[in-house]
Amino acid sequence: MQVIVEKDRVILAGKAWEVRAKLKEYSRKYDTVKEWTAALIKE
Repeated sequence: MQVIVEKDRVILAGKAWEVRAKLKEYSRKYDTVKEWTAALIKE
């Protein structure tokens, strides 16, 4: 599974069940994609 984070987008590549699981995981932490990308770029 790949998670590619750019300034204004997130690209998830992998099997469908992996992508769904990752989206569910991140939806618990962040309300918006903007918050998600800001947090991941800082890491």
